[in-house]
Formats: sequence, C-alpha cells, structure tokens
Amino acid sequence: MIILLKDFKIGQEGVIVAVGGEGRVRRRLFDMGVTPGAKVILKKKAPLGDPIEVTIRGYELTLRKDEAELISMDTKED
Repeated sequence: MIILLKDFKIGQEGVIVAVGGEGRVRRRLFDMGVTPGAKVILKKKAPLGDPIEVTIRGYELTLRKDEAELISMDTKED
C-alpha cells in the first residue's frame, strides 16, 4: 500500500517509492539519503506531529511535516 511518510504511525516501516518537491527541497532530501529504495522506520513524532524522527540508511533523521508529505512510501501492507 502506498502512503505518505507523514501518515506513518510510530514503529511503522516501509520503502521509499517516490520523492516529490522541486529545487532546493528535493535536492536537500536527496542529499540526506532520502531516495527511492531506501528503507525507513518511523521512530518518534512530536506531540503535534511536527517534526518526525525516522531511521534511514542506519542513522536518525528529523524531518518537518511538510517534507514528510513529499515522500511516498510502500508499506507492503494491503
């Protein structure tokens, strides 16, 4: 099932299938290792849902909610 990273629940994991956005934002995400095929696990969410902390490529990464909504994930769930 394809969902946005911003809609993940704590502990949920999946694989990135697409990264949206344009220009600087997209380049910044790619530079941080947020690329199609990377496995992501949602570790923490702030009380209001912004920011979120994920594990990707063996390190912890904090993303803003508006960045997380640019990332489409495959959760392997039906």
